[in-house]
Amino acid sequence: MQNTQPDIVVSEHDAEMLDELLAKVSLKDFPGKANLEKELDRASIVPSAKIPANVVTMNSKVRFKDTTSEKSFIMTLVYPKNAGQEGTISVLAPVGSALLGLSVGQNISWPKPAGGEVQMMIEEILYQPERDGAKQTLDVPEPK
Repeated sequence: MQNTQPDIVVSEHDAEMLDELLAKVSLKDFPGKANLEKELDRASIVPSAKIPANVVTMNSKVRFKDTTSEKSFIMTLVYPKNAGQEGTISVLAPVGSALLGLSVGQNISWPKPAGGEVQMMIEEILYQPERDGAKQTLDVPEPK
């Protein structure tokens, strides 16, 4: 994994909901819990209304590229209860935690489940709830 991780920005709303989610899940059931906690600890937390339009937030639909294989993927970053549907990735998955708070053009290295690492680059935010004025509730989804 690379030594320097890019700066990340997380909305107050997402930070609050994710803190509540993390309080409800166990490390045993969700091994990715520790990764997400680390990401939130290093994030700059900003008011939801001030989140930049080019930042990955919860429920954002994102195009990102594995810079090693040059394959692009389009995924929506979701809470665990909404994961498993085509085109979604849970914020508790290692890649999901890595995507949260990144801006378009940023890269991050993340460990692959089978070993080694993947280098990802954010290409485009296709949908971001905050940018599009969507109101998100504070109801924290229950983990699967």
